[in-house]
Amino acid sequence: MSAADFWGNAERAQATVAELKGINAVLKPLEEALAAGRDLEALEELAREDDSLEAELVAETDRLEQRVDALELASLLSGPHDQCDALVSIHARDGGTDANDWAEMLLRMYSAWAARHDCEVELLDRQDDAVAGIQSATVAIRGPSAYGYLKGETGIHRLVRISPFNAEGKRQTSFAAVDVAPEIADDDTEVEIRDEDVREDVFRASGAGGQHVNKTSSAIRLTHFPSGIVVQCQSERSQHKNRATAIKMLRARLAEERKEAEQLARYKQQPKTGFGSQIRNYFLHPDQRVKDQRTGHYVGSFQSVLDGDLDGFFDAYLRWKASGAAAAGDDA
Repeated sequence: MSAADFWGNAERAQATVAELKGINAVLKPLEEALAAGRDLEALEELAREDDSLEAELVAETDRLEQRVDALELASLLSGPHDQCDALVSIHARDGGTDANDWAEMLLRMYSAWAARHDCEVELLDRQDDAVAGIQSATVAIRGPSAYGYLKGETGIHRLVRISPFNAEGKRQTSFAAVDVAPEIADDDTEVEIRDEDVREDVFRASGAGGQHVNKTSSAIRLTHFPSGIVVQCQSERSQHKNRATAIKMLRARLAEERKEAEQLARYKQQPKTGFGSQIRNYFLHPDQRVKDQRTGHYVGSFQSVLDGDLDGFFDAYLRWKASGAAAAGDDA
C-alpha cells in the first residue's frame, strides 16, 4: 500500500484495502486477547497477595473468556469464500401483498445489520410491487467476512402477523426467499463464463432515480443457459457498469453453486415455499418471537431482530454447521 503506484488501479487498490481490513479484523482481536491473557496472569499474582482484587480478577477472566469465544467463532469462517463480500437477494413468495411487504422488511433488516458492523451496502437491483413492498431486490454487503456471516441466511423466511393489508384484521402467514452468494473477484479463474452461454437483455431502469429512470436503456439482465441462473442490475446510469456488476453477480452465483453442489441438490428437492420449508419463523401474533428452525436459537424481541440484531443467529448457525461437519467426519 505504500508503493507510489498503489492507487494506479483503483479497483485493485480497494480490494487490497478490503483484504487488509479483513486481516486486521482477526489479528487485532487476537493480539488484544493475548495481551489480556498476560495482564490476567499478572493480576492473578497480585490477587494472591491482596484479596480485594478477587472481584476484579473474576471480571477480567469473564472478559477474556468472551474474547476467546469471539476468536473461536471467527476461526469458523474458514470456507473458501468466507472472507468475501456478500450478494444478498430477496424474493417475495407466498402471501400476496403481505409477502411483498415482508420481503422489504427483510431488506431493511439486513441493511440494518450491515450498518451495525460498518459494512457498505449497495443496492444493485430492486423491483417494487404495485401495492406495497418489493417483488425482489439484490444488495451487495461489503465488509470483513460479510459472506461468512450471512451465508446461513439462504432459505425461506416465514412471517406470522395480523395483516395490515386485511380490512378484517385476520392473521396472515407470508414467505420470502433469501439467497446469499459471495462476491467473486473478476479475475477469479475458477469460474469460467463463456460468451455463448449467456444471453444479455437490455431494458430501461425502473424505480427511484429521477430523470434517469425510464429514459435510457441502461439496465442489464443476464441469463446463463447451462445453469438457468438469471441476474440483473440497474443500480448505475452506465450500461457498462451495470453489465460489469451483473457479470460479477453471475460469477458469484456460479461459484456458490459449484461449492454447494450437493447441498443445493438436496435443497432443490425440498419445497421452496409453504409450511415446513422455512429456515426461520418470525412471529408478531399471538406473541412476539423469532426462532431458527435449524439451530433452535430463539429471540423474544421481534423488533430487535428487524433492527439488525442478527449476531446470535449467525453465531448459532456457524457453531451448528461446524458441529454437523464434525459429526459427519466422525461418521466417515
